[in-house]
Amino acid sequence: MYLERLNLINFKNVREADLTFSEKINCLIGHNGAGKTNVLDSIYFLSHCKSFYNTLDTQCARHGADFMVIEGHYVMEDGRDERVYCGLQAGKHKKFKRNDKVYKRLSDHIGLLPLVIVSPADQTLINGGSSERRRLVDSIISQRDHEYLHLLIRYNNALQQRNALLKQEGKVQDEVIDVWDYQLSEYGTEIFKRRKTFIDALTPIFQHYYSYLSEDKERVGIGYESTLTEESLADQLKKNRERDLRVGFTTCGTHRDDLNMLIEDYPINQVGSQGQCKTYLLALKLAQFDFLKKETGKTPLLLFDDIFDKLDARRVGRIIELTSSNHFGQIFITDTNREHIDDLIAKMGQENKIFDVEDGEVRELRIKG
Repeated sequence: MYLERLNLINFKNVREADLTFSEKINCLIGHNGAGKTNVLDSIYFLSHCKSFYNTLDTQCARHGADFMVIEGHYVMEDGRDERVYCGLQAGKHKKFKRNDKVYKRLSDHIGLLPLVIVSPADQTLINGGSSERRRLVDSIISQRDHEYLHLLIRYNNALQQRNALLKQEGKVQDEVIDVWDYQLSEYGTEIFKRRKTFIDALTPIFQHYYSYLSEDKERVGIGYESTLTEESLADQLKKNRERDLRVGFTTCGTHRDDLNMLIEDYPINQVGSQGQCKTYLLALKLAQFDFLKKETGKTPLLLFDDIFDKLDARRVGRIIELTSSNHFGQIFITDTNREHIDDLIAKMGQENKIFDVEDGEVRELRIKG
């Protein structure tokens, strides 16, 4: 699978762009703030129905514009063409279309175009709160398991309803809370099972990549932390009900799960060096790529957003050696340095295109030599 053509109108600082990409390597160069990352984010948007960097859709429209459009033309593994359109107009809900047919539910689109992005923002997976790590896990599983995504939606709805009851003044009938406890237990238990199965499958792939990138220097692991490993959610909800009523929210459940990111059996956020943390995150994203490729039967797009100049030459060399193989498909790279990009391309030895980005204007450059 690859993105053949991308059309943008009023996406962030890009007023208009019509870009045709290489099936293999695509590089975008430009100063910080020029719009390189915005192009990558538009590609992410087409896969996930939302921005990687902005919480609100309205933040993705160019300042002063009352609408935005993102349209991608893809070629799938079997040669089929897929056209995906996203339109957002001020005051209205965003509209997603696949081959001119409007989606009734955006969740039905997730997984059609698997994608992995590697970004400096990934550091929040190590240093941020548990919600960041849950979001990553849920995003990966949802790209190959639509039922899982629907379980999450139902669980979160039940959680909101239960929390609203807990905040009410006065006596709350146990029978009413029982209704939401039952739903939380049903959906939460299944979410827990699928997350655990996923972590068990991902861990050896992740460890393989870390070993390769670090040249076998350390042992790493991923631990899944959930109270459901010790006691059923139904029992926990019943046991903690009085406390939940006092504090006004649900204190147990899969919405509080976390990942333990370990190096030599210690939390990496406490003992890991900057280089070890970067290698850990890269290995995690490459493992995500392998998992999605195997589970979806499609080769995910791989986006590297401004990461190569923050890595030492040895790690860059290992990444290039990996991603230049036929195992990987279409790759997008952003960088601020043309010479750096030319060096990367020479080492990768793959078909490629280079684009210059300046103040939201994107133009294809001729390849040197």
